[in-house]
This record gives sequence, structure tokens and C-alpha cells, in this order.
Amino acid sequence: MSGISHPGEKRMVLVSGRAHPQLAEDVAEALGTEVLETETRTFANGELYARYSESVRGADAFVIQSHTDGINEWIMEQLIMVDALKRASAKRITVVMPCYPYARQDKKGRGREPISARLMADLFKTAGADRIMSVDLHASQIQGFFDGPVDHLFAMPVLMDYFKEKLGDDPNLTVVSPDMGRVRVADRWSDELGSPLAIIHKRRDPKVANQVSVHEIVGTVQGRTCLMVDDLIDTGGTIQKAAEALKANGAAKVVVAATHAVFSGPAKERLSCEAIDEVVVTDTLPVPEAKRFDTLTVLPIAPLLARAIHEVFEDGSVTSMFDGAA
Repeated sequence: MSGISHPGEKRMVLVSGRAHPQLAEDVAEALGTEVLETETRTFANGELYARYSESVRGADAFVIQSHTDGINEWIMEQLIMVDALKRASAKRITVVMPCYPYARQDKKGRGREPISARLMADLFKTAGADRIMSVDLHASQIQGFFDGPVDHLFAMPVLMDYFKEKLGDDPNLTVVSPDMGRVRVADRWSDELGSPLAIIHKRRDPKVANQVSVHEIVGTVQGRTCLMVDDLIDTGGTIQKAAEALKANGAAKVVVAATHAVFSGPAKERLSCEAIDEVVVTDTLPVPEAKRFDTLTVLPIAPLLARAIHEVFEDGSVTSMFDGAA
């Protein structure tokens, strides 16, 4: 029988959708268990189906799914998997979504808009989820959208270990926020690395309509190694323009760190431009060969997820993993 169990007590069950099965396998290996075999398929009309190969009654179940290309199909598949667990009498169901879907729609910017991030939380609650686990939420308030515990994990320790080894001795290192919205995150990086902070302020040129064409840099980047940090990279347009602005202002090197490699459309071409020396991401989302390029480094997120799952299963403290960081 798959899963970790305590005789006469509780049993862990790890299940995975089809979006990023390798991540689930890596998490299972780190936990010393196996992914429960699940029959999942898509019917001719697009409807989805899921059934587990053995009993999950009384289990502490963790449903892993990465919401990558074809996001709506993977959301629906995870919802159906949660529903199947609930109807099969799983004791507790934790939805593990390394990259929270629709996270950028966390508020109304204009009238008559949806708050889709809240809708996601409502859907999973209705399906039967007791708990949600995610990495680097685009907006921290999403934690309050779900009526239950939300484990907000941070990829910063994973990325930080890499950069401390590679750039830790660089006396010319400067941490850069690509826009005003990421300043808080960049400030934490700056404190951790003991490096100064620079901010890229985007504003519209009054001579050019409907286009952000001026990038003002607050801070010194001349001759510096610039480490630009963000939570996700989608099409790469913002990152490319920011990198070009840094190089135009005398930056010696530009390195980009991000948690979620969405990499839509022209991202590969934009991120492999001359202005960017290296891009470092985690594998919260799958990064197939077609999206990879020579200057890309992908770090494993499975050890972080496995540790958090272990803490939840053992009724330990997830917060202690990050020294109380909120």
C-alpha cells in the first residue's frame, strides 16, 4: 500500500495530476514514499475523469498539480481529484498548487472585473479541500481568500543558496526590483545578501501615447552586478526592458531570479537577449526543453514542498521553515 503511515494512527497519501508528474515524483522521493497510482483521462468531448487505485479512507491526502500551459484543464482536473478524495472518505485534503492559478487577478482594478483568485479559493473549498499550500503568492492577501489554513511557502531560501554560492563574494552586487510592486521582496533579498537596493520606476513618456517608454533607476548600478528578483516571469517583456535599462545605465552584469517560470509566447527569445546574463528559476512549473535556453538555470523546488508536507502531516510548524517570515 502506497503512502507513509503510523500504525493505528494516520496515513499520508500523495497524488498528482498530469500537468507536472515529475515534480510529484521528486516530492515523493524526498518524503520516502510513492505517488498513489491514479487513473486520469480526458474524454473525447474534453471532460475529465479521475479514480484512485486503492482506498484513501481516513488518509491525510496531498493533491499536487502545477497550473501550467492549458491552465484551465489542470485546474478542473485538480478539482475533480479533490472531489474524488472527499467522496472516498479521505480525512484531510491538502491542495498543493506550487503556482497559484489566477493569482494576478487578486483585486478589482476597474469596475465590472472579477476577482478570479478568490474564485479559485471558493472552488477548491467547495470541492472539499481543507487546506491549500502554495509557493510565493503574487499577493499575500490571497491567503485570506480561502476559508481554512493556507501554507504560504517561500522559494527565497532555495534561490538564495544558489546566489550566495555564486555571487556572495561579489562586492559590486546590487539587488534590483523590476518595478515598485516588488520592492518589499527585493528589500528582503538586499538585507539577506548585505547588498544595496535599486528600483526601476516605469513611467509614461508624455510624448509617446499608451506606452511605458521611460525606465528611471533609483539607486546606483554603474559597474555593478545587478540581481533582479521577481515572483514570476510570463512573457518576459518587463524583465527584458528592465535589463536593457540597467545595461544602458552602466550595469556590468544582469542576473534574473524568479520563482515561477510561466514563460509564455516570446519569453524564451526575450530572456536570452544580450542584456540578460543569466536567468534562474525553480521548477514549480515544468520547463520543457522547448522553453529552455543556454543562460537558464532551473533549481528544484521538491525538497521545499516535501519538507512543508512533512510538517503538515506531522502537525508541525511550516512557519518555522522560514524563521517566521510572513
